[in-house]
Amino acid sequence: MTAFLNALGVICALGADRAQVSRSLFAGDCSGVRAEAGWVPERQLPVAAVRVELPALPDTCAAHESRNNRLLLAAAHQIETELREAIGRYGATRVGIVLGTSTSGIDEASRGIKTYLQDQRFPDSYDYRQQELGSPANCLADWLQSSGPAYVISTACTSSARALMSARRLLDMGLCDAVICGGVDTLCQLTLNGFSALEAISEQRCNPFSRHRNGINIGEAAALFLMSRDDQGPGIALLGEGASSDAHHISAPDPQGLGAIAAMRQALQRAQLGPEQIDYLNLHGTATVHNDAMESLAVQAVFPAGVPCSSTKPLSGHTLGAAGALEAAFCWLALCADNRDSVLPPHVWDAQPDPQLPSLNLIDTHARLPQGKARRLMSNSFAFGGNNVSLILGDAP
Repeated sequence: MTAFLNALGVICALGADRAQVSRSLFAGDCSGVRAEAGWVPERQLPVAAVRVELPALPDTCAAHESRNNRLLLAAAHQIETELREAIGRYGATRVGIVLGTSTSGIDEASRGIKTYLQDQRFPDSYDYRQQELGSPANCLADWLQSSGPAYVISTACTSSARALMSARRLLDMGLCDAVICGGVDTLCQLTLNGFSALEAISEQRCNPFSRHRNGINIGEAAALFLMSRDDQGPGIALLGEGASSDAHHISAPDPQGLGAIAAMRQALQRAQLGPEQIDYLNLHGTATVHNDAMESLAVQAVFPAGVPCSSTKPLSGHTLGAAGALEAAFCWLALCADNRDSVLPPHVWDAQPDPQLPSLNLIDTHARLPQGKARRLMSNSFAFGGNNVSLILGDAP
């Protein structure tokens, strides 16, 4: 059964809507990644923040007040017409919501606890529901007045990629006729200090697959799709998906990339495609020493003849639980008719390859999708605990 991706709302450091994100993405614009103090004590770090005013939550969502949910609503507003039309067409019980996040409202919770420790009382704005992982889905359901399945997946950096997989399953099982799916994550001190403690954050713009790579830049984003069994949009579909859990280590990837290889091959099998039919691969490409080494080996194993590829982390930052949906959105934008020149997201780095890694076909701003044939794009997401997901988007069959 074909799963059509009929609408997209997206906001990240590249821009506040689809058009802005698309322009900055294909131009290789890294200006949204800027050094800021205040996140980690005594350090100034590059972060990919959303620097526009976010919409206020309506009264029906007051219990879910958080920056995370306001960022989610900013993406949802872009496709509100399509979302409400789907609910009107299929019925409130037949439209599901599946999202990925890793932060939810933990920043508001941290500030609430800080106030409690100082004053022995929580601030009036504090509500425990703000920090629950399920809050984004519940907030969106309350706003839209939908009553289909609504839940959140939290598997670190694969969360929203898994949300797209789960959405497709709801369609395949006949539990929903349409699913609002994607992910959202926002910058917070807890996350940045955690990655700083792991010595995984770079003090410069991240430099994926370079011999000089030394860590990630963290960002924030929301990306929302409307997925259905009916083609109501640009004719872009989720063609295949693959997942694995190699459980190699709590935070380090399997150095041989066996789980990543399994996820990519499973996605190809489910899409009934050979590796030579993939026109572009969006790499997970975090710019940490171990992740890039693992992914290079895995890509070489799955694509021995090579594949045009890039990491978009220097443009958007690593948006953690939102990364899978955001980078699927980048593939969607590449396939969209608005991308008249069929431009692909470029790989921005210092062009100093690591001689110890397999060579990848890292593309620049001149790379284009082929014309006159069905186009197929893959996106990789890898997470703590050996959690791996690969998605394939393309022209609907």
